[in-house]
Amino acid sequence: MSRAKIKYWLLRIVPAIIMLQTLHFKFTAAPESISIFEPIKLEPHGRIATGIFELIAAILLLIPTISIYGAVLGLLIMIGAILSHLFILEIEILNDNGSLFMLACLTFICCSAILFAERNKISIFKK
Repeated sequence: MSRAKIKYWLLRIVPAIIMLQTLHFKFTAAPESISIFEPIKLEPHGRIATGIFELIAAILLLIPTISIYGAVLGLLIMIGAILSHLFILEIEILNDNGSLFMLACLTFICCSAILFAERNKISIFKK
């Protein structure tokens, strides 16, 4: 496998893992997750919906032929997460030293890079 393919797989695996590892907290109504969604007035429906959308995005990211759709969905979810951190929640939540914010930023960057790499498959960018 070429280095380019390995890098592209990593670009897809990293955000998928980040989104998948949060699902346990969202779907089990963990206190940490509730404390994030209550201030933005999305508890419980927004927490559960976000978990479902993150699960779908992670699965799509891992399927090479349709990973672009996972990247779009992941990017949209992370825009919401980043804006929530910046304007409502603050960067640091529950003494996490900003790790949730940084993971959202990393996921955003990976999804953006996937969209950039696949831009020739997006009809609005075709000439």
